[in-house]
Amino acid sequence: MEKVDQYIEKIKNWKEETILLREICLKCGLEEDFKWMHPCYTFQGKNIVLIHGFKEYCALLFHKGALLNDANNLLIQQTENVQSARQIRFINEQEIIDLKAVIKAYVFEAIEVEKVGLEVKMKKTSEYEIPHELEETFKNNPELETAFFNLTPGRQKGYLLYFSQAKQSKTRISRIDKAKPKIFEGKGHNEI
Repeated sequence: MEKVDQYIEKIKNWKEETILLREICLKCGLEEDFKWMHPCYTFQGKNIVLIHGFKEYCALLFHKGALLNDANNLLIQQTENVQSARQIRFINEQEIIDLKAVIKAYVFEAIEVEKVGLEVKMKKTSEYEIPHELEETFKNNPELETAFFNLTPGRQKGYLLYFSQAKQSKTRISRIDKAKPKIFEGKGHNEI
């Protein structure tokens, strides 16, 4: 695919690793696409894996990695809030060469997960704890509470995670105050 060729041509780090991972994905019978600014490999239109590079490593991200057996204990949850995706990380080309058969086995397992239609049970927004400071703000500002609960579940979750990540109460209060205009506009935390 031309977009993937251009992507590989432009990247400064992990070029050889990306080429190897691409080759493995294609040999597993996946279709090549370019999504989220990265090479993405699909099966019957369903996302299976994504290749992406970071500063210290490159990774093969399995979209439903949480459902894989992980017999070799290779899958990494990027952050505690990532519910479905899991990565296999590489720091050099030789690791990919050494793990080629294992990588293929994980890809084939991911394809099977898609074939049988398994889905990751995602945590509902209502299962996230509402910070005390936000509950207090809602008591004093019912319009904000209404606006907040009129947001999409994903936007609500984004705010709850953002507010909760602050260690100090005064920081949570500050974040809530700064978010009020966006909440009233119906926008998510990261929306402009």
